[in-house]
Amino acid sequence: QVQLTESGGGLVQAGDSLRLACTASGRTFTSNTMGWFRTAPGRDREFVAAITKNGGNSNTADSVKGRFAISRDTARNTIYLQMNTLKPEDTAVYYCASSASQIPAARPSYYTNWGQGTQVTVSS
Repeated sequence: QVQLTESGGGLVQAGDSLRLACTASGRTFTSNTMGWFRTAPGRDREFVAAITKNGGNSNTADSVKGRFAISRDTARNTIYLQMNTLKPEDTAVYYCASSASQIPAARPSYYTNWGQGTQVTVSS
């Protein structure tokens, strides 16, 4: 079992930046791919970004490409999501997920472990 703990959410204004972090503990050797998803009120869970264990392969949703960047510190079992130029439509609960797969997939079904989520609220 892998436990995922997110941090870094908060309330910011449009145009501001935030950095989310997610640290894995437990059977971390199974966390070959880690990623971020988000759920806004009334909407389905949406893929944001994912990255493989050595950071060599990543995938970022078109909706945030150019504003958000995912990175990974393998030694610390931690991934980060740097979010710049935030918009009100980025308001959501952001979830960290991990998968044994070597593919930074966008489908939630690829991921077997999920964190509790961290709220990001962007005011206009």
